Amino acid sequence: MESSAELIQWVLENLNYWVVTLFMAIESSFIPFPSEVIVPPAAWKSMTDESMNIFLVVIFATIGADVGALINYFLARWLGRPIVYKFANSRFGHMCLIDEEKVHHAEEYFRKHGASSTFFGRLIPAVRQLISIPAGLAGMKLGPFLFYTTLGAGIWNAILALIGYLIYRLTDIKTTHDVYVIATKYSHEIGYAIIAIAVLIIGFLIYKGMKKK
Repeated sequence: MESSAELIQWVLENLNYWVVTLFMAIESSFIPFPSEVIVPPAAWKSMTDESMNIFLVVIFATIGADVGALINYFLARWLGRPIVYKFANSRFGHMCLIDEEKVHHAEEYFRKHGASSTFFGRLIPAVRQLISIPAGLAGMKLGPFLFYTTLGAGIWNAILALIGYLIYRLTDIKTTHDVYVIATKYSHEIGYAIIAIAVLIIGFLIYKGMKKK
């Protein structure tokens, strides 16, 4: 626990594009690491430090998320379901906060929503890190997988960057650690609100399309 706190503190004190990319890749793979530690503080820092740009923060965070998602995708595709579930039930899997129930939940989500789940799944905290696994198990084509993953991860990172920007504009916070604390508090609520809006828009478009037919 202490080493985890020290790692988070190191990240917050050494934020740059390389750190953003590396730790977003870790966050997007099967190793647990909160994206709220990375993107909002980096976005906040970009408003106070000329060495960083908020748009590049989102781009590099999304590249990192793609790398992590591809690791999960190819591991699942090459290893197969029995080994993936065996890992989920292992001590190391539990150390990575993965268990059979979470993998099964991600698989069910993928079955219900198909290829688009790799987009919407990136916006759901409980599914985001694991949605690449059922995509790999199902043998989803790499092109659509990467497209939907990039789109979903890009939107989520933009939301996190917006939180960092608003913290800069609306508060007098002076440290990246305080940014991380506030971002962690509100990111899930904002994420779910964005999902609800997206579902309403898509539902409306489907309704309009059916009405025209």
